[in-house]
Amino acid sequence: MAWNVVIAGGGFGGFAAARTLERVLPKHSARITVVTDQNFMLYTPLLPGAAAGTLEPRHVVVPLREELREGTDLRLGRVTSADPAEKTITVQSVHGRSEVLPYDQLIVALGAVNRTLPVPGLEEHAMGFKDLPEAIRLRNHVIRTLEAAESTEDPSERAAWLTYVFVGAGYAGLEGLAELQDFAADVLELYPRCRTHGIRWILVEAREQVMPEIQRDLASFAETELRSRGIEIRTSTTLEEVTADTARLSDGEVVRTRTVVWTAGVKPAPVVAELGLPLGKGGRIEVDATMKVAGVDGVWAIGDAAGVPDPARKGEACPPTAQHAIRQGRRVAKNVAAALGTGRVRPFTFKTKGVFVDMGRYQAVASTMGIKWRGLPAWWLARTYHLMAMPGTKRRLRLLLDWNVGLLFGRDTSELGRLGHPARLEPPTATSAPAPDTASATEEPSGPGV
Repeated sequence: MAWNVVIAGGGFGGFAAARTLERVLPKHSARITVVTDQNFMLYTPLLPGAAAGTLEPRHVVVPLREELREGTDLRLGRVTSADPAEKTITVQSVHGRSEVLPYDQLIVALGAVNRTLPVPGLEEHAMGFKDLPEAIRLRNHVIRTLEAAESTEDPSERAAWLTYVFVGAGYAGLEGLAELQDFAADVLELYPRCRTHGIRWILVEAREQVMPEIQRDLASFAETELRSRGIEIRTSTTLEEVTADTARLSDGEVVRTRTVVWTAGVKPAPVVAELGLPLGKGGRIEVDATMKVAGVDGVWAIGDAAGVPDPARKGEACPPTAQHAIRQGRRVAKNVAAALGTGRVRPFTFKTKGVFVDMGRYQAVASTMGIKWRGLPAWWLARTYHLMAMPGTKRRLRLLLDWNVGLLFGRDTSELGRLGHPARLEPPTATSAPAPDTASATEEPSGPGV
């Protein structure tokens, strides 16, 4: 009898778990099913590059069907609930139908979504920066603001179009702002009025320093680099209100802007609360050091949705980073295999090997095995690391091609906001007549050259 192993989520953790299970489980001993709402894994550290036009958006994703073996079933759908007592999960399929999947072992790797706060006007007027559609929308928005500013006669109105506020100075906020500022600086010569007026960038952070996830001296170097570009950094400051054309900060300033980007943290996907599993701090699923859910048979949880104990910080959960999710996926797969009779269950022991913060313009900060890097060497290390970590030879070659094309020819400046959203067919007018049918139903159509 083949065991049913279900993996809920196709991100870093779920993908790594599936790949490892394919390798460690005896052939035909289990049916592996990956349930995900999209048929690709987003390589999130490269998201700022896609937003800034240095990378083709399709090249920062990994098609799951290409990378998973034939025996693994990819089920496109959205997990809506679970019944741990019956060992089933409910999935709303891509067809809109609801189906129940049984499991013997379940790995929950549902990831996270943007964490918002009750800031007036935030949902109506701010943009996120968590997934590929948001990144492409932001890039298109920046180009449209440049176009709007270039055609505006009023200097004060132009200033609002050319002011960009990022809230949250973690990885997403700092790298996203740095790459987009670099992009805008490259294309600014195409907009004479904008170039004369100048662009204002503001990074708002509630804590006392940017990038609290990395060493203070590296964070200080990153801050110095951004300030040298003219970027304003407001630490110990929060966003109080957003309107269609203003952002009010806690220091009292009301910034006239048409762009507010919210990157102030993440939280587990909302469906995590519907799975009937014990939740801990921050709404994460409670697990032990082996990533097994406490008191629930056959269920494991990893990634941003789980409070996996951090071996490097006693009493704390692992940070929501790709390198932790990947290692958790590999370890939990081996633990699942052990639960099915292959190998031994072991705790998660991975500690952060290094950090990379890419800021564009050949600038980055990095820490690897206790060695600190900054500037061009760190930038080269960051790109090398991401190149090696990207699954699949074809994906790596595409990254190399994109980066080298960008070095030689610069960035593309097209605004493609209508892609995927074409206009509907125009309805027939009262005076329009159907086109004459040149061939009757009984006539043979003429072929080429006839």
